[in-house]
Amino acid sequence: MTERQILDADDLRRALNRIAHEIVERNGGRDGLILIGLRTRGVPLARRISALIEQHEAAQVPVGSLDITYYRDDLTRIAHAPIVKRTDIGLEIEARTVVLIDDVLFTGRTIRAALDALTDHGRPRAVRLAVLVDRGHRELPIRPDHVGKNLPTSLDESVVVRLQETDERDEVVISREEAHG
Repeated sequence: MTERQILDADDLRRALNRIAHEIVERNGGRDGLILIGLRTRGVPLARRISALIEQHEAAQVPVGSLDITYYRDDLTRIAHAPIVKRTDIGLEIEARTVVLIDDVLFTGRTIRAALDALTDHGRPRAVRLAVLVDRGHRELPIRPDHVGKNLPTSLDESVVVRLQETDERDEVVISREEAHG
């Protein structure tokens, strides 16, 4: 397995700072916003973005978490007993602008599942999508509103996001299986 670092800790911080500013600008302020991170790495990213908005706007934006396990279209293929984590939105989403936050956007299937899960919690005024990395290869007509890094990849590559909260360091790498022969 070979890895190539794409973003280091400083690059990641700058990308999240830019996303935080874009979210507030697009919304016309922070009123009515709620950030919902997709488990697993979308949750700490949502918390970081909320903290950055609070630094700049002097007011907190609520953060929730969403587990999409039972909404996946590949559930039967990934595990017989999937590990379900907690969904905790915390606030009513009715008439709010929800920003779904995830680490990597690939085929769009995770976001489709998140939209299905979200509708079980109410009807937001609008739903937007923020991702740290957009790697392309969409299978569904889903496009992010806020992107930290557009990263064209090949299908034999993987994008790995490591965060201090889950992996004890901040970085984004592309990994590839080495050919044996």
